[in-house]
Amino acid sequence: MSLISARNIDFSYTEKPVMENVSFSVEEGQIAAIIGPNGSGKTTLLKIINGTLFPDAGEMLIDGKDTKEWLRKEIAKKVAIVPQDISIIFPFYAEEIVLMGRFPHLNNYRFEDKNDYKIVFEAMEKTDTLAFARRRFNELSAGERQRVLIARALAQEPKVLLLDESTVFLDLKHQVQFLTLLRQLNASEQLTVIFVTHDINLAAQNADRIILLDCGKIYAIGNPAEVITAAHIKEVYDVESLIDRNPQNGLPRMTLLT
Repeated sequence: MSLISARNIDFSYTEKPVMENVSFSVEEGQIAAIIGPNGSGKTTLLKIINGTLFPDAGEMLIDGKDTKEWLRKEIAKKVAIVPQDISIIFPFYAEEIVLMGRFPHLNNYRFEDKNDYKIVFEAMEKTDTLAFARRRFNELSAGERQRVLIARALAQEPKVLLLDESTVFLDLKHQVQFLTLLRQLNASEQLTVIFVTHDINLAAQNADRIILLDCGKIYAIGNPAEVITAAHIKEVYDVESLIDRNPQNGLPRMTLLT
């Protein structure tokens, strides 16, 4: 049984169709990328996986159970999302942001205890954020904030990590550090990762499985070599490209032709 499974999903905002007959699966421990042009439904699909939105038709399954049957807190124990960035009004410390990840495990009768703080410490240790635990979140660099947000997600103890354009504001050095951290967590924690990106090469070099969306439908799905082809890029993005292989790992590499 797949950890994440979409079955014939349709979705619309008011009367405007956004997704049509979308089906795919992601296995436990995989890294999957969702790519496609603007307006193709990438972020909407991420919200459906996360249970923030529910499909008009079809099923979104987590561990074989429809998200419509999960309580929000129960979904948050399974799935954590890392946004591009977050705006914090209050002057929270970085460690307080990470502690917020424990919210799904708390209730009116259970507050943070030693075990919760231990989990927060371990999450910050894994993401190398302990050094600025007592710094204000808003004072951190973009790269540091992203690592704190990953630590917050890890504190939820999820099985699935969702990322929505999480590298878009990072420079090249911090992108490399961020992606290296994701691969390490995927390997050490058996954490399933699903990320949305506009960067086709980033997807090709880091994902086991790629979902290419076009106008709310799945145009192609498979491993990087199956999805990242000049024909697919031309059809979906309407641009000419050269696809060769990265000499270090043999994975597809795209160069736009002008």
